[in-house]
Amino acid sequence: MTARAATASSSGSEVVEVANPAGISDFLIVCEHASKRIPASFGGLGLDEVALNSHIAWDPGALAVAQTMSERLDATLIAHRFSRLLYDCNRPPESPAAVPAVSEIYAIPGNAGLTDAERQARVDSFYVPFRDVLADRIDRRLNQGRPTVLVTVHSFTPIYKGVPREVELGILHGADTRLADALLKTTTAEVRLTVRRNEPYGPADGVIHTLDEHAVSRGLLNVMLEIRNDIIADRASQTEMAEWLAGCLTKALDSLAENAKGQGVA
Repeated sequence: MTARAATASSSGSEVVEVANPAGISDFLIVCEHASKRIPASFGGLGLDEVALNSHIAWDPGALAVAQTMSERLDATLIAHRFSRLLYDCNRPPESPAAVPAVSEIYAIPGNAGLTDAERQARVDSFYVPFRDVLADRIDRRLNQGRPTVLVTVHSFTPIYKGVPREVELGILHGADTRLADALLKTTTAEVRLTVRRNEPYGPADGVIHTLDEHAVSRGLLNVMLEIRNDIIADRASQTEMAEWLAGCLTKALDSLAENAKGQGVA
């Protein structure tokens, strides 16, 4: 089977990892770009090992950070098990970036010239199970009367197309700024990292699909975290970052609750 024609017939459990499903936290953590896994049937999409291990294939360090956050917060974690080169689950099916023919400086031969049927197979195999598992998990929580706060965890490269990035932590959001505003206050007050709003990406870059699709549509608090991957390059730094972010998120959520009480909102 060629890289172009290969498809996967996968169930939700094969495509999506649900860790700590019994977690009691209000936070629900998502890691869309957790894995660089590409089944052998895709022939590596025609890429060499350097490209397949680079940031174009996954978000290095993001899953480890998300896993430790899940443990510290006692929060459920939902993570995608396959490379975003097969399908980027933080993009809707109609987006060209969902199955990119080019990513950063790399052409992706196995994604070039896909037929409508081949592209739809990617959607059905890799996006639909992820979307459905996440939506079902959120809806079950809401039906049980459980507050749900969606947090997505990503990492980004320190140098993009030859340009160094100063920002170390990006706090991303769309129209709903509530949690992002509170988190920005919490993180910047400690002067620990260079923290920016909607950097190095923002809504105009099409990167908040998960927030819009699963949180904004339900009126849920939400935020996307982008961590520069050179500062989470080993287990110790990943754990330190996760513990700090877990604490910041808790403080931010508590501050929103206190403000709501002060305004007489139940």
